[in-house]
Amino acid sequence: METSTVSTKTSSFGTNGRYNHDSSEFYSKKIYANLKIKNDQKTIAENPVLIENLNKIFCKSSEKMRELPDNSVHLMVTSPPYNVGKEYDQDLTLKEYLTLLKNVFKETHRVLAPGGRVAVNIANIGRKPYLPLHAEIIQIMADLGFLMRGEVIWDKGSSSGGSCAWGSWKSAANPTLRDGHEYILIFSKDSYQRKKYSKNNTITRDEFLEFTKSIWRFNTESAKKVNHPAPFPVELPRRLIELYTFEKDVVLDPFMGSGTTAIAALKSGRNFVGYDTSKEYVELANKRIDKEVGQKKLL
Repeated sequence: METSTVSTKTSSFGTNGRYNHDSSEFYSKKIYANLKIKNDQKTIAENPVLIENLNKIFCKSSEKMRELPDNSVHLMVTSPPYNVGKEYDQDLTLKEYLTLLKNVFKETHRVLAPGGRVAVNIANIGRKPYLPLHAEIIQIMADLGFLMRGEVIWDKGSSSGGSCAWGSWKSAANPTLRDGHEYILIFSKDSYQRKKYSKNNTITRDEFLEFTKSIWRFNTESAKKVNHPAPFPVELPRRLIELYTFEKDVVLDPFMGSGTTAIAALKSGRNFVGYDTSKEYVELANKRIDKEVGQKKLL
């Protein structure tokens, strides 16, 4: 019995189908006229990370990741420090803080393999004025040549705790919005696609359907439980790792903190490399990894 492939294309009212979808007509519109993205699937070979540098956290700044060769990492997942007075923050000016992020993301661009992905978890801060850090990061990444893939809204829901930052209570004098969400900004280097190199996918059908939605709902992590002032839950990097990497790929976290990304990587059958400037948190991360995963075997 012969089977036929169903094809769809963008219509005036959109389309529900996405089978063998032809979007060329959409991207030829004037709104994209000055946004012709160079989307190369370069033939640059991936370089392996030395075995002695895999599944390790380096106690140093990730502004210079000399342990990693060019084109060697498949996914970077991180939640950078928010510079709002946590005990690990350096109390930088906004310009200094954004410069730090740009330096780290520039180095990340160097070490990413062609088609490699970046996922940055960030919350906006303040009210007087409100500082849209996610917008600043999007601009930094565009300046560095990253291709933006999209953004996920992490709806923290009831687990984010009760907030009393109402401003003027039941009054139009100065009501204040209470953030119950964070952003996960997602980018690629050079190409939206990656070469598979005979590696295995590990994501399930139901996970793929859920993780490709632009709103995620799962609980936050307890700072007291982890012994870190701002941990993110293992579920956050786990979803990104399953969605954007193949088995045995290398996952980087340049602000490793309590080791959450490393735990998610190892539990998902990937290797990791991490950086953190705090000796205390490097020790904490290694203890968490040993407790939750066991020996950090190379995969």
